[in-house]
Amino acid sequence: MPIEVLLLIGIIVVAAGVAAYALVTERQRRTVLDRAGGFGDSVILLRPKQAGLGERLSKWVAARMPQSWAAKGDIASTLVHAGFDGAAAPAVYGAIRMGLAGGLPVLAFLLMPRSNVLYFVMAVLLAAFMGLMGPPAVVENLARRRQHKITRSLPDSLDLLVVCVEAGVSLDAAILRVAREMGPSHPILSSELLTVNRRINAGIPREQAMHGLWLRTGVEELRALAANMIQSEKWGTSIATVLRVFAETLRRKRKQAAEKQAATAPLKMMIPMAIFIFPTIFVVLLGPAMIKITAMFGGMKQ
Repeated sequence: MPIEVLLLIGIIVVAAGVAAYALVTERQRRTVLDRAGGFGDSVILLRPKQAGLGERLSKWVAARMPQSWAAKGDIASTLVHAGFDGAAAPAVYGAIRMGLAGGLPVLAFLLMPRSNVLYFVMAVLLAAFMGLMGPPAVVENLARRRQHKITRSLPDSLDLLVVCVEAGVSLDAAILRVAREMGPSHPILSSELLTVNRRINAGIPREQAMHGLWLRTGVEELRALAANMIQSEKWGTSIATVLRVFAETLRRKRKQAAEKQAATAPLKMMIPMAIFIFPTIFVVLLGPAMIKITAMFGGMKQ
């Protein structure tokens, strides 16, 4: 077996191992946090433990990868927006990107036939481009989808929050109640609200906790919600009225976005219609006429 294949297999195995271990560790951490937030308003404080093999391996990978791929730049916040907020997420992302950036070109170099030099070079360059640009594109796509789900779930959650506040429940207890009730239908927003409740119970001011909610999600509507709640608490206005007006505003924006998509649908349909439908219509309509014209000119020549 060539040394390039062995090197490729080693890179893939190491990247897959780091990703699997980080995924299992993150799932265990989330399970513990869910248990801490599910049995009361208090937060269970856990003692710090020694760094395990996965954390040491993540630090080793993070120290040897390009820093622009991991902790620095916009990719760190994009990983958090996509839901990968664990400590090992940047290292796992960097390991996967390093493995793909080095593995895909080697794989294309070994598997592509060399009969056509131009196709061979293009395939290697395309594999290198996909290895470099594929992971950021996937992470950004996951972040956009997660933000879209959070935006769609905000009006319903705000309605329930208004009901809880008008019933006399405190704002912190109402946030916890909404997080628990919205878990089955809107799990992403429910998880974020549980995080806000834990941070508030840990002694962090509500202003900072709500600001952290916007930083973790990147949803502009949540930043506006946090600003409205902070201003309402600062000036002593009714929080229920503020939340109700903001929920109506979100519904109006969601309706306008749906109307905009419906208005642009015919324009988006023009390209597939021009490529797939119009040629077929021309063949069906002009085919018999072309056959008759061809037969007529053929008879005149005879």
